[in-house]
Amino acid sequence: METIKVGVREFRADLATYLSAKSPVAVKRHGQTIGYFVPVSNKTAAEVSQLREAGTALEQALKAHQVAEDDLVEEFKVSRRNARGGRGQGEHNPK
Repeated sequence: METIKVGVREFRADLATYLSAKSPVAVKRHGQTIGYFVPVSNKTAAEVSQLREAGTALEQALKAHQVAEDDLVEEFKVSRRNARGGRGQGEHNPK
């Protein structure tokens, strides 16, 4: 599946078209890719059911280990920040 490449203005103007696309869209500004839009297919009833079951299992595991959701979210944020080399929000990786 080939990636569609569009400028940010075109992406914004034709957003509805890209929302229904089957291919990923690389959004560019001044020739540089600034992001990707990856459309997802509609979930089947079975997939939605599996996601709900996974959510219930996670909720039960958190309760069993007495872990608060907020603590888990904060730990995840710290882990991502460390993986990025300690850069915080709003800091960019110079190229």
